[in-house]
Amino acid sequence: MALTTIKKRDGSTVSFDRTKIRRAMELAAIDVNPSADLRPFDTITDHAVRHLELHIASGGQADVESIQDLVERSLMEFGLFDIAKAYIIYRAERSRLRETGEIAPKRKELEVDTDASKASYVDAHGKRHPISRKMLTTLFGQFAKGFEQEVDVTLMVNQCEQNLYDGMSEDELARAMIMGARSFIERDPAYSKVAARAVRYHLSREAYGTAVDAEGYREGFIANMKTLVENGRVNREMLDFDLEGLAKKLQPERDELFDFMGIQVLYDRYFLRVEGGERRLETAQAFWMRIAMGLALPEKPEKRTEWATKFYDVLSTLRYTPSTPTLFHAGTTYPQLSSCYLNVVFDDLHHIFKVYSDNAQLSKYSGGIGTSWSKIRATGSLIKTTNLESQGVVPFLRIANDVNIAINRSGKRRGATCVYLESWHYEIEDFLDLRRNTGDERRRTHDLNTANWIPDLFMKRVTRDENWTLFSPDEVMDLTDLYGKAFEDRYRFYEQQAAEGNIRLYRTIKAKDLWRKMISMLFETGHPWVTFKDPCNLRSPQDHVGVIHNSNLCTEITLNNNQDETAVCNIGSLNLGNHISKGQLDAEKVALTVEAAVRMLDNTVDAGYYPTQETRNANTRHRPVGLGIMGYQDALYQLGITFDSEAGVQFSDTSMELISYHAIKASALIAKEKGAYESFKGSKWDRGIFPVDTLDLLESERGMPIAVDRAGALDWTPVRKLVKEHGMRNSNVMAIAPTATISNINGSYPCIEPIYKNLYVKSNMSGEFTVVNEYLVADLKQLGLWNETMLDELKRADGSVQNLTTIPPKLREKYKTVFEIGMHWLIKAAAYRGKWIDQSQSVNIFFIGTSGKALSDVYLQAWHLGLKTTYYLRTMAASGIEKSTISLANAAAPVAVPQPVMEAMTMVSTPSETHVEAVQVMTPAAASMPAQPAPMSTMLANLVSALPEGYAAHPETGEIMKECRIDDPDCEACQ
Repeated sequence: MALTTIKKRDGSTVSFDRTKIRRAMELAAIDVNPSADLRPFDTITDHAVRHLELHIASGGQADVESIQDLVERSLMEFGLFDIAKAYIIYRAERSRLRETGEIAPKRKELEVDTDASKASYVDAHGKRHPISRKMLTTLFGQFAKGFEQEVDVTLMVNQCEQNLYDGMSEDELARAMIMGARSFIERDPAYSKVAARAVRYHLSREAYGTAVDAEGYREGFIANMKTLVENGRVNREMLDFDLEGLAKKLQPERDELFDFMGIQVLYDRYFLRVEGGERRLETAQAFWMRIAMGLALPEKPEKRTEWATKFYDVLSTLRYTPSTPTLFHAGTTYPQLSSCYLNVVFDDLHHIFKVYSDNAQLSKYSGGIGTSWSKIRATGSLIKTTNLESQGVVPFLRIANDVNIAINRSGKRRGATCVYLESWHYEIEDFLDLRRNTGDERRRTHDLNTANWIPDLFMKRVTRDENWTLFSPDEVMDLTDLYGKAFEDRYRFYEQQAAEGNIRLYRTIKAKDLWRKMISMLFETGHPWVTFKDPCNLRSPQDHVGVIHNSNLCTEITLNNNQDETAVCNIGSLNLGNHISKGQLDAEKVALTVEAAVRMLDNTVDAGYYPTQETRNANTRHRPVGLGIMGYQDALYQLGITFDSEAGVQFSDTSMELISYHAIKASALIAKEKGAYESFKGSKWDRGIFPVDTLDLLESERGMPIAVDRAGALDWTPVRKLVKEHGMRNSNVMAIAPTATISNINGSYPCIEPIYKNLYVKSNMSGEFTVVNEYLVADLKQLGLWNETMLDELKRADGSVQNLTTIPPKLREKYKTVFEIGMHWLIKAAAYRGKWIDQSQSVNIFFIGTSGKALSDVYLQAWHLGLKTTYYLRTMAASGIEKSTISLANAAAPVAVPQPVMEAMTMVSTPSETHVEAVQVMTPAAASMPAQPAPMSTMLANLVSALPEGYAAHPETGEIMKECRIDDPDCEACQ
């Protein structure tokens, strides 16, 4: 219900002005910290207004006191307790002055006249400019060009005017204009394009001093590149390129490919800025060109400009996007381009603390880390040098947790680590409890992801209901380095030794009991994840030079590691949705994209900065890369294929085969030009064994059939011949990462997953974004069914179309959301895709219900089909889209409106700055807006107690601590 008027304390009615809400919160923030970042308050204001509309819809009053109560509530819901306190004190003082009859001084900032004809803004030079409705209408008309039939300029102007006030800064005016467009994205995806144009208009003025044409765009690129070099932000070798020639290759019209979320995320987090300031010195196309140049630096000097041009064409058309560390650092003076690091901790105190130090360095430069702790002896084992008993692995993991939270990756992302433990480790049950919110806090690691590293023998004993023996690694030292039949034989030997009394520390349990606890903890905490040791090792191309002891942060990287080598992988993803032409997958376009992508990935090995010697050792010796995909759901929509069908599985199979074919071919061609990687001899590649061939090896070692068809659609003979003649440039070439953030940039659906919902609100570090399924909207428009009534119905249905009978059954089938698709279809598709991949894929498990057996069956299916790893378990639980903008007056019956999704914002203050980091928090769907807010003390207690699994309040500071969550639809931890 739209709010237009409010009642003042004297009983008079005035027009509602949302600007006063925002300014009140901003002033309270400034009282707390004069240098506070005020940008988040646009989002918080939106949240407060939606609360207010719900409050009115449920019978509440739209008066000044109610509004101020809701402002308090919103500040506290976002975790801004100090600011809420300042606001409460201000209110109390004003109330006292009114009661005593004293004259209260007015805060002019809260009383400004926001009439558009009287508002003005102050530019960067301090000059004041009037803001007229005509000016706004002209600008919005320019932004809306080409979308006149889809958007309403007047509506956007009206919305913008609500956020104007006299004396606002130019940045605040830009945000008001952006808000004017983004507020209506749910009505039509065209508003997202309009909002994106508003962002780019502001960005152009920020980067170049004025809105520029194509020629000015190119001139600004050259000037700003020189400035970045002079400021020490960009490598001086970048000036060796033919800058004028590259500038001419820039295509400003490709900016139109971005929607609002994509360009806003780039603006907030990726574009390079002036040294020590906030001013951006990159526009979107300059950004892509800087990355292309940085990735072309390892080429021969005379070829660099040529390759940069080729790379730019692939990047700027959003056909392929590198992972976040490459986007952050390519071409800079510290080009740490790698996403993933895998190390193993040895049972030595010096090495344990060396790994802490190494991981701090890796996190500092935006790396996501996977660490194996399986070699560390268990509690009660003997330390011979001191003749004392060990305290085991958990206290060391507690330190690892604190190292993780201490490092802010590149100042832009929180540190993220996953720790792995093998399932025979004596402390495996304590490891399962690490993420619980109950028990001894000294034995909990709320900020570490955890994963089980499970051998096939354990899974066999689960299925056979047999016993399982737990050991301390110091007495069975070689088990961590064995797999397959060799592991099984040695494990049985140690069981016999234990039975004969030759092993000091061991315990025998039922395998099913341990598996049941694994599944229970997954459901309760989302951890530890389930990953399979034997498929990772038996199918590895590098079985001749070592062992894979664990996967990475996101479970898609499977590389050897040891005391001298910390495995490194550079990753990037092909946007599958942008390779559909004329109703089919464009094989030629895929081939061209993959060829360029593999070369870019290979160049990261030579162009990259290595934080530790162990990372340099591994990466330069083996040169692994991980080409993945995103936009898989986009491709299915365009092809008219449903996810839960044999046709969907077939497309998963054939599309990945095509990518695998050209990725391996590209690596072999680079090897022909530059030479094979150092450890190529003896590898599976050298022995003529390709990824699809390794399923037979796994089946043979496991002694059980793997029901995945080995057949392919392509003739692999030429590629096999090429590898035999020239070798491979890279030990590994494929891995499918989650792609959460880079999918936002591309405007595609992430990774290999179905759509989360057809309409929902996503929150991340850049703010709150409405996500609406543009494919659904387009189909409904063709049928004349997309209108405000349909939008309200979609909101009430929580983004699902399954019960909307006005939509034809064929479309309801096409637009099933992830929780409406059987999980067995996703696993089957992953298995058929996985036969072509030399590493692994981040496979999230989506589950509805509370049946432990049903959840167990999902993971057993994944194991039986030969999957190497799984990632998050995501449940329906308490997730729900915001429904606060539903027109309740048009509803036929009262609608139960869930409490909106809210952002928890953690304020970390220093004397010089305030950093605000936002993450999505799902609140209980059954909760509804109370008629009157609770007292502050009660609300604080309720807020802390209502934090979902994975969130907690720090016992000393009260800070809301968070990590990736099992029901977060778009976790951004790794990409």
